[in-house]
Parts: sequence; structure tokens; C-alpha cells
Amino acid sequence: MKTKSKILIIAGSDSSGGAGIQADLKTITALGSYGMTAITAITSQNTTGVKSIVPISPKEIINQIIFTSKDIKPDAVKIGMLHSSKVIQSVIKSLNKINVKKIVLDPVMVAKGGTKLINDKAIDLLREKFIKRVTLITPNIPEAEILTKTKIRNKEDMIFAANKLINLGAENVLIKGGHLKSKIVQDIFLNKLDFKIFTSPRYNTKNTHGTGCTLSSAITTFLSCGKPIKKACELGIKYLNSAILTNPNYGKGHGPINHLNSMDIKKKYR
Repeated sequence: MKTKSKILIIAGSDSSGGAGIQADLKTITALGSYGMTAITAITSQNTTGVKSIVPISPKEIINQIIFTSKDIKPDAVKIGMLHSSKVIQSVIKSLNKINVKKIVLDPVMVAKGGTKLINDKAIDLLREKFIKRVTLITPNIPEAEILTKTKIRNKEDMIFAANKLINLGAENVLIKGGHLKSKIVQDIFLNKLDFKIFTSPRYNTKNTHGTGCTLSSAITTFLSCGKPIKKACELGIKYLNSAILTNPNYGKGHGPINHLNSMDIKKKYR
């Protein structure tokens, strides 16, 4: 199987393997592309929660991004956990140097178990400076509420928040609707010229750890291979739904999903 594209991931590490850099690499590889990494933080966590977070220095994050990209030029960049304003500034500085056009931002703010992963100053910088630098932003409902300072209770509120993000300078927005209590999950895609509601069934499972990381990485992969942005979102959502449906049921808490759902391994091992 020949790799289709090269993607740089800028995100935090998840020791349990379900989210963060680990989920990103699994997704990108399963969809046929090549992943590189710039780690922003190391977390000790499992399916029941986060035990500790150790930040990587902004200087080292810059080194990872610049040195890696100088040798292997990425076709796209996926960005996840950025825990401080200094880290965000260093990432912006690095992106200006490597000059990659396709950038997907998953504004990771709170872990599945409720642990806060970003400080208030960083949220302000994300809102005021960083949103306008990326191709697509993919917040879930709590993240969209924080970024837009609005309460989201239904689909109409999601559309209102998406428009606020466009007014803040976002080029494309995908607000994920999984946090609303409904039988159907609705994800809102919006830019200045286009609008789409993606609908998916809600699967009755607690094993949804890393869904945001996985979706944004899947979208980045399809985008890096030349798919239009709306089609990349559609294909990413399909991949994610299959990963949730076939989850391996690991751990005592919010377990991981199945990143290998797109792969058909025909070789038999003895």
C-alpha cells in the first residue's frame, strides 16, 4: 500500500493510546497516509481520566515542527492540544516558516473525564489570532460555547455559534453535535458560501474516547489527498462512525474506538 500524503500532527500525547497523538497517528496510517509529530504535552491518563500533564517547552515544539518539516514537507497540518498562549504563539511562528496551506484545528480544551487542558489566556489567543490562520476548525459543543461565549442547546444555537466563528475570521467551521441529547447526531458545516448538516445515528456506547482527535485527523487526511473541504468532512464523519460502532470495549471508563475499521488485513499470521 503506497502512502497518499504526508501530515504533520501538532498535539499532546495520550498514554492510553485512545486520543491525542496516538489516535492521530493510527487514523492517518489507517487511511493510507504518513504521519509526523510535534508533541506539545505528555499526559498520563487512562480510560477513567487524566492523572498528570507535563508541558513541552515552546522552543522544543518549534524545533520539532521546523526540523521535521525541513526534511519531509507536509501536505497538511493537524493541530490538537495547545495548552498555553506561549505554545500557540510558537506554533503560529512555526506555521509561518513551513508555509503549509491546509491546516485543521481541533481546539482541545477539556478531556473526556472533565480535566481542563488549556488556560484562559490561551483561549483568548486562540479566538483572536489563531482561528483566522487555519483552513478548518472543528470544535465540539462545549468548545464552541467557550470560543463564541454563547450557550448551545439545539441545532439553531449550533448554526448561530458557527456563524460567530466565521465572523471571528474562521474560513470553515465544523461544530460537532455529539454533546446534545438526541437520537440523531447533527454536525454543522459552514463557511461564507456553503452550509451542510451531517446526520449520523447515535450509538449507545460509553467508548468514545478520542473521537474529536480521530475526526479531525481523518478530515485532515482526506483534505491532504485533494478532497474538497466539505467532502473531507463527510468522509471523516463516516470513518469516525464506523470506528465508534466497532469499538473494542477496552478499559473501565470511556474506552477507545476502533481506528483500524478502514483496514482489511488479508495476510494470515501463524
